[in-house]
Amino acid sequence: MEPSSPLRPRTPPSKERASPGSQEEITAVVSSEDWHFSPLIIVILGASGDLAAKKTYPSLFSLYTSGLLPKQFKIIGYARSPKTIESFREHVGKYLSDDGNGGVDKQRFLENCDYINGKSYGDEDAFKVVNTSIQTFSPVANKLFYFAIPASTFAVSATTIKTTIMGEGWLRIILEKPFGHDLESCRELTESLAQSYDEENLYRIDHYLGKEMVQNLMTLRFSNLYFSRLWDSQSIAAVLLTFKEPFGTDGRGGYFDRYGIVRDIIQNHLMQVLCLIAMEPPLKVDGSSSDQIRTNKVNVLKAIEAISIEDVVLGQYEGYRDDPTVPDNSTTSTFCALKLHINTPRWEGVPFILKAGKALDERKAEIRIQFKDAPAASFMFDTPVPRNELVIRLQPREAIYIKTNVKTPGFSSQPVQSELEVDYTTRFGASDSKNNPDAYTRLILEVLRGRSAGFVRKDELEEAWRIFTPLLHQIERERQMPIIYQQGTRGPEHDVKVEEWGYLRNSEYVYYNGAVVPKSKI
Repeated sequence: MEPSSPLRPRTPPSKERASPGSQEEITAVVSSEDWHFSPLIIVILGASGDLAAKKTYPSLFSLYTSGLLPKQFKIIGYARSPKTIESFREHVGKYLSDDGNGGVDKQRFLENCDYINGKSYGDEDAFKVVNTSIQTFSPVANKLFYFAIPASTFAVSATTIKTTIMGEGWLRIILEKPFGHDLESCRELTESLAQSYDEENLYRIDHYLGKEMVQNLMTLRFSNLYFSRLWDSQSIAAVLLTFKEPFGTDGRGGYFDRYGIVRDIIQNHLMQVLCLIAMEPPLKVDGSSSDQIRTNKVNVLKAIEAISIEDVVLGQYEGYRDDPTVPDNSTTSTFCALKLHINTPRWEGVPFILKAGKALDERKAEIRIQFKDAPAASFMFDTPVPRNELVIRLQPREAIYIKTNVKTPGFSSQPVQSELEVDYTTRFGASDSKNNPDAYTRLILEVLRGRSAGFVRKDELEEAWRIFTPLLHQIERERQMPIIYQQGTRGPEHDVKVEEWGYLRNSEYVYYNGAVVPKSKI
C-alpha cells in the first residue's frame, strides 16, 4: 500500500477491530488506500453483450454494496447497439442480485451507469463523447477500461483511447481472452497493444485466477510445513488437473469450433493452475511481489517442452456435428487428456496430466496431487494399499480433502481409504457471496488496487503458446480425428493411458460427501 498523504483525510480506525481477513477488515484496508479517495471512471467496451451484463456489471455492483468502490464513481457502458440510457439500465438491472435493501442500492448504483454507442470500437467521434463525459465528471479521475470485446478489436480500441481520452490519474485496461490463436497471433496482438500502452497498464484477465481455491494454492503450499516438505518429486507420483462440463456447446458451436477444448480450457485455465502448483515460493504473496510471482510462473513454463501428439488423447462427443453452426466434417476436439513434464530439480520425472471435456458425466474442476506408495505398506498389510491424494475441488462446492488410509471399522485391520476434509461451504459459509466473492469481483478489485499477480503477463502468455502451438498446428494440418464418445460419460476410454502416464485410480474408493458409504474393498 502506498504511503498515506497528510492532505487526504483518513477514516479513524474502529475501536472494535474486525476479525482478521473478514469482509469488514478488507473493506477498511481498501478504503484507506490512496486510489479510494480519488474519483473513478470505469468504461466497459462491449457493454451490451452477455459478458458485461452477466459478469462485469454484477461484479461492480458487488464491489459497490461492499463499500469497495470510491464514493465518487461513474460507469460508462460503450457498445454499438443503439440503446437509450434508460433501456440500458433496465437491461443491466435484470442481472443485479437483490441487495436486501428494497432495491435502494441497486437504484443508486444504476444511477451511476451511463451508456454511449458508436459505429465501431475505434470510432473516434464516439470516444470523444466518452472523453467529454469523463471530463465533465472529473478531469482528475482514475480510469479503468474493460475490454469485453473481440480480441480483433483490442488494438484499434487501445489506439483510439490513447488519442482521445484525456485527464490526469492512472489508466488501466482489462483484456478478456482469447489472447491470440497461436504463438504468432499472440505476438501480433501483444506488439500492437505495446504501441499504445506499457505492460503495467494492461491486465489480461483469466477468471480462474480469481477462484477461491486457486487463490488458496499459495497459502496451502507455503503456510503448512507438511506440504512444503512433501511438494516435490521425492513424495509426489503424479498431478492431475481436471475440468469437466455436463453440457455441450449449447449454441456456441460456431465459436467453439474455431478454438476447441485445448485453446478454450487447457492452454489458459489449466496451465495457470499448473503454474501456481509448480512455481517456486515468492518472497511475499501480496503487494510488491506481484511481478516476482509472475516471473516464477514464467520459469515453470520455460521448463516445459512443446507437447508431443504421442502424449495426447483427443475426443469429440457424439452429436457435436449436429449443431448447424458446426461443419459436418469438423475434427475439433471437445475432450483432451495430455501429459507433460516440468524439467526442474523439484519436478523431474513427475507427470502432470491435464484433462478437459464437454458433455461429460458431471460438472467438476479439481486438482489431484497423488503421492507415492507408502514404503512396504502392501507387504505389511498383505493387500494393495492405495496412494494418498490431496484433492482441491475448485467447483462446485469448494473443498479440500486428503484421501487417507485408515483401519476398517470392526475386527479387520485392513486399510480402507477415507478422507480428511475441509468443506468451504459448511466451514466458512462460502456459499455467501460476501464471504466468497465471484472471481471477476476479486480480480476487478485487484486491478483497482494496482495488484497484478492475478493477471497474465506478456512473456507468460507467449511461453504457454510456445508449448501448445506445435501440437495445435499438427492436429489441424493432419486433421487428426478425435475419438467419438457418448454424451454423459467420462469421455473416451483413456483411463488405461492415464495409468500408463503414472496416475493410479482407486476404483473401489467412494467419496464420503456427507453420506454413508460402503467399505472399500481395495
